[in-house]
Amino acid sequence: MKKLIWSVFLILIIVVAFIGWKVLGPAVHQPEGKYFYVRTGSNYDSVIKGLIGNKIIHNSTWFNLVARQLKYKTIKPGKYELRNGMSILSLVRILKNDRQSPVNLVIIKFRTREEFAKRIGKEFETDSLKMISFLTNPDSLQHYGLDTNTWACAIIPDTYTYFWNTTPSKIFSKLNSASQKFWADERKRKALNHNLTPVQVYTLASIIEEETNFKNDKGNIASVYINRIVNGMPLQADPTVKFAMRDFGLKRIYEKYLSFSSPYNTYVNKGLPPGPVCTPSVETIDEVLNSPKTDYIYFVANSDLNGGSVFTSNYEEHLKYAKLYQQALDKQDSIRKARQNSQ
Repeated sequence: MKKLIWSVFLILIIVVAFIGWKVLGPAVHQPEGKYFYVRTGSNYDSVIKGLIGNKIIHNSTWFNLVARQLKYKTIKPGKYELRNGMSILSLVRILKNDRQSPVNLVIIKFRTREEFAKRIGKEFETDSLKMISFLTNPDSLQHYGLDTNTWACAIIPDTYTYFWNTTPSKIFSKLNSASQKFWADERKRKALNHNLTPVQVYTLASIIEEETNFKNDKGNIASVYINRIVNGMPLQADPTVKFAMRDFGLKRIYEKYLSFSSPYNTYVNKGLPPGPVCTPSVETIDEVLNSPKTDYIYFVANSDLNGGSVFTSNYEEHLKYAKLYQQALDKQDSIRKARQNSQ
């Protein structure tokens, strides 16, 4: 009798140990890319199919057992990081408790809504077409005091944290909230000192962002454009031509480009364009806000081609510096062609 009892006890220990090993032991294989995605609208069966299809678990037996015990019924869409050797219990708890891995949306510079939408489609569950649809819908943007031209004014380059299944409207809403905090009273006061609104400052900064990488020149370039606006002169900003033509690889803006028909072409139209031509850096926005009062009306890249600019208030002087710059470019092109022909 004792032998039977001990045998049963031993069997029970083995069974409990086996179940414990299956439930608590290493059973999960990390998926390719280390994340498991549960799409919106998924049901329990599709989750199981995804786990097995991605070879995260071999079969559903033990997952189903643990899921029943933990009452895992409500499927929560999201992006979940899974590790090699994770237990079935841990896997179910992660999915049941919605322990999503955050998505860090890093924004540096976007020129078009298509570029921005493409990044959103890459990082989030929503696709780029849904983001484009949101950005081209006047009703969507009117709520934020923006339109289909000024939508980018809600975006201050930074890193923003979301969940993978965040919708386009919520993505944009968080960006806009950060933008509102950015435009605190001090920055609004500085914009007013230049007789500009935050949207106008942002738009001007976007042009300067494309003009130069030289921090020391940004404030002076801003003063040139502000002076031209005050004097009723066209900005004649090359980046607006590139934006109008959607050709951002242009190295030189030839005269044939200057008449390109577009509200963004500031050689054709006076004042600022309808909206920004890129998402400018915080540095450039602040350089515009802190730009000095000058009498500069003209500027041109320095003929030493170091990236800096020469500023003047006299047109004849400007023409002289512009000629030197063009000659430097022509010489550079000649050297480049000679090297190509010699190869």
